[in-house]
Amino acid sequence: MLDLSKLDFSKGNGLVTVVTQDARSGDLLMVAHADREALERTLATGQMHYRSRTRGLWHKGATSGNVQRVVSLCADCDGDAVLARVEKAGPACHTGQETCFGPGRLDALVALDVTIAERAAKAPEPGEKPSYTRRLLDDRNLRLKKIGEEAAELVTACADGDKLRAVEEAADVLYHLLVAVRPLGITLEDVKQSLARRASKPPR
Repeated sequence: MLDLSKLDFSKGNGLVTVVTQDARSGDLLMVAHADREALERTLATGQMHYRSRTRGLWHKGATSGNVQRVVSLCADCDGDAVLARVEKAGPACHTGQETCFGPGRLDALVALDVTIAERAAKAPEPGEKPSYTRRLLDDRNLRLKKIGEEAAELVTACADGDKLRAVEEAADVLYHLLVAVRPLGITLEDVKQSLARRASKPPR
């Protein structure tokens, strides 16, 4: 995963910069530092460890429970920085924010997929009017019908050369697609992984 012998700890007086990214959303979570010991602990445990100039060696989430499980670690071209892609158990920032740079979920598709998952997990209260997403999730025929309708509208907008309408219709198609596959247990991440597998195949 990461060859520590290829890292240059000397530039940072024994430290390298670690840029930590949410492997699912792509959000930048935090920037910290690590020495060889911290990275050895990270590799051994599969959870992120850092070296703070004030706190010393620390295991992210050891106190809060907001651990970061390692998905991948890779060094930059100079060997003095590491990109850590992780799955997080909770907010990355000590302030309680999702990231040290704000609320997170900068990827609109990821945010949409999270919202759909939340709608799917929570049934309406008695007497409460279900949301449009909930109605789709509860009605298979409606879900499939809406995909056909939205796809036809996108085709029409493209055929007409209407750029603005095509953008809106494309967004509608993506929304209805994610709703349609949710009852099958399929998430945006599953779709992205399928695309990644295709991209990794050598060209024919």
